[in-house]
Amino acid sequence: MCSESTYLYKIRGKNMITENIFFIMNIIGLLAFAVVGALKGIKKGLDLLGIIVLGIMTALGGGITRDLLVNTIPYALRSPYDMGVALIGVWSAIIIFKIFKDDVSNKYVIQIPDAIGLSAFTTTGAMIAYNFEVSFFGIIILATLTGVGGGIISDILLQKTPSVLTEDFYASCSIIGAIAFYLAILSNLSLEASAVICSIVVLMIRIVAMLCKWSLPKFYNEK
Repeated sequence: MCSESTYLYKIRGKNMITENIFFIMNIIGLLAFAVVGALKGIKKGLDLLGIIVLGIMTALGGGITRDLLVNTIPYALRSPYDMGVALIGVWSAIIIFKIFKDDVSNKYVIQIPDAIGLSAFTTTGAMIAYNFEVSFFGIIILATLTGVGGGIISDILLQKTPSVLTEDFYASCSIIGAIAFYLAILSNLSLEASAVICSIVVLMIRIVAMLCKWSLPKFYNEK
């Protein structure tokens, strides 16, 4: 499916199935988060440049942060695909807004692609963490940062406290998915099977959390 090595690294246990899973997850995550970031920008009243910047940073921010932590040049800056896919996501968001303008205020218009992006990027983060032979906690950190990093950056650009720190059951989904990935690897499942399990766990938990309005406890509420 992809003409070059999936991540421009030699992934342990790499084969065509592994490459295809990573490639597909990466594309899904880029498209989904670019749409989410651009829609946030549109709802915030940003101009075209602001919408593009917010969409791109939401799509690429988590992966860039992860790559800096493993001391490598960010893949997004070397890949011939990532920036183009992110731009397609941004323009898709603009088209969605033009067609479904009255429905964009519905929170699920953003939350559904956001859940898909979270699932996909948590999985790619876990796969890269596995590639770099980090510890159990390293897998959790890299997978979670890949999943939520772009959203944190977009909230900061919009001068908001990152929602991942204050609202909803969100980063917890990535953490649970990363744990599921690690346990699958420990159970001698293949990297491909572990990646699929991770993505399904994150997506299912996030959807249930949205529908059931799960949230973590808070210890201080302003009156």
